[in-house]
Amino acid sequence: MKNNCIFCAIAAGEIPSFKVYEDDVVLAYLDINPFSKGHVLVIPKEHTEGLLDTPDATLAAVVARVKKVAAHIKDALPCDGFNILQNNGEAAGQTVKHVHFHIVPRYGMEPISFENHKGDMDELKALAERIRL
Repeated sequence: MKNNCIFCAIAAGEIPSFKVYEDDVVLAYLDINPFSKGHVLVIPKEHTEGLLDTPDATLAAVVARVKKVAAHIKDALPCDGFNILQNNGEAAGQTVKHVHFHIVPRYGMEPISFENHKGDMDELKALAERIRL
């Protein structure tokens, strides 16, 4: 595993994931412990730890893909809205030291909660196939 980073291993295909979008710069896949149905992580394939050490060009490219994937998810699910989260440092809730963005679909007026729920692998596989770009 490159850099002992689980996200690098996922991007390299060493660990399976439920991909919803991929190009030469980013990988977007379903979180296996989602906050809500359709929770997607968008990561750059290039390893950087956080927002502040990510090159501006990489960050701009990733954010453009976050926008693209979020728009697609909003229509494909459909959902009523979404949160975009990006955590930096352990104190902020960053558990994997690889910069990443969460797209968290929202449904109706449900209370906002960022509590993980164990995902059902069969449901995640079906959902990934349904919303894949």
